[in-house]
Amino acid sequence: MKKLWIGTNWKMTKTIAEGIAFTTRLKQISETLPSAIQLFIIPSHTALVPIKEFTSDSSIYLGAQNMHWEDGGAYTGEISPRMLAEMGLDLIELGHSERRQYFNETDEAINKKVHAALAYALKPLICIGENADHKHYHISKETLASQLKISLHGVSKQQAKNVLIAYEPVWAIGEQGVPADAAYVAEIHDFLRQTLIGLFEEVGLEIPILYGGSVNHDNFLEYSKLENVDGLFIGRAAWDIEQFKEILTQLGAQAAQKKSYIG
Repeated sequence: MKKLWIGTNWKMTKTIAEGIAFTTRLKQISETLPSAIQLFIIPSHTALVPIKEFTSDSSIYLGAQNMHWEDGGAYTGEISPRMLAEMGLDLIELGHSERRQYFNETDEAINKKVHAALAYALKPLICIGENADHKHYHISKETLASQLKISLHGVSKQQAKNVLIAYEPVWAIGEQGVPADAAYVAEIHDFLRQTLIGLFEEVGLEIPILYGGSVNHDNFLEYSKLENVDGLFIGRAAWDIEQFKEILTQLGAQAAQKKSYIG
């Protein structure tokens, strides 16, 4: 049975103390969930070391929100893959739309970061997504294919087994985001799956594709049931731990029921 990846990027929201409190409670919740659910959290860089102490004896994966592609050098304000690997992290989020929009990150730069992450055994969680203009002009799929192919350029089939993709339509995320119809998400995820198969053949079937974009209590179950949705990348709906617990409890029940049905 494939894992269902469920995680959240805290962005620039939680202090170290708030992050530790959240993680402590999440550990308790994780112990009640079926093994088919793989949890992950992505705090700010300042909180990574103290929070690692709380995730090290759990099944929760810990990731960072960004990194440079170089091992070291004169890059003020940056953090390197070597530094993140030293912390014992599991994954690295790359290419979030806010990084692209506010910090001018390109697909070519993300590609360098993907290779750097893989070199240090960090799973790259590559974020892709079209904006409202792309959708309006019906070039969403072309845009996503370009982002995917450039970001994964030069990645081998073996390396691709350690890659995660997060589809987050820019028009659907943030406070002003409009939740996407499940049918639209299904269409795009099917397209992304075929694109990955085209790049990596049978390995493309194994690469998890997560959906993120105004995922909330009203739509998370519908999204999670779609064939090529292998997980959910949740924003604000997961930042309050007790609200997140409600989502996880229902996903856990769904996963347990599915396992019972299969077995």
